[in-house]
Order: sequence, then C-alpha cells, then structure tokens
Amino acid sequence: MSYDKNNIFAKILRKEIPCKKIFENEYVLSFHDISPQKKIHALVIPKGEYIDLDDFNARASDQEIIALSKAISEVSKILNISTDTGKGYRALTNLSEDGGQEVPHLHFHLFGGEKVGKMVV
Repeated sequence: MSYDKNNIFAKILRKEIPCKKIFENEYVLSFHDISPQKKIHALVIPKGEYIDLDDFNARASDQEIIALSKAISEVSKILNISTDTGKGYRALTNLSEDGGQEVPHLHFHLFGGEKVGKMVV
C-alpha cells in the first residue's frame, strides 16, 4: 500500500484543514479528535508520510521514533492525564483494515479524563 497524500491527517499537516492543536515539534503534531470517544480524546501523529506503525518502524529515523514516543508522554502531561498526576490514559494505534485503522496515516489515540474501561469487549 502506498501513502495517500490526500488523507485527512496529511491535509491537517498541510494546514488545508484546521485542528485544535495541543502540541507540535519538528517531527510530531498533536490535536484534539473532532469526534471524541472519551472525555479527553487526542491524536498524536508523525509529520512524516507513514501509513501505520509497521511502516513507521521500518522507515522512520531514530529521531522521529524517539520524538513520537516522547510526544505521547508530553501530550498526556499537557492534558493532565499522565501518571505523574496520579491518573492514567490509554494510547492506542490501529494497523490496517482488520485492525480498525480508518485513516492511512500513523496516529495514536490518547483517551483519558475518565475511566477508559476494558480494551476489548
């Protein structure tokens, strides 16, 4: 599968579609989900053109991999859901259609602000 440059996250990165930004650095952008599934629902995406986590791990630079991992923790702190606050959150990424991926750009969902519940029912 090749990267679709017209997916919604690519358009957000090009500023063709606005987002409610939470965090940004050279490698990562985080913003609030437009259809939140929990009290707090944020997205964390790499700025590079990566389809999913497997693609990212195969092709991303070490700097990009580290930046994404650290950004997830940083965003949780900004949103006051990190374990530093005594709370917690779920970080989730889906891979491929069978894994529930809807947008073909690697993205992590951060859910929090309330008990998230069981992962699979």
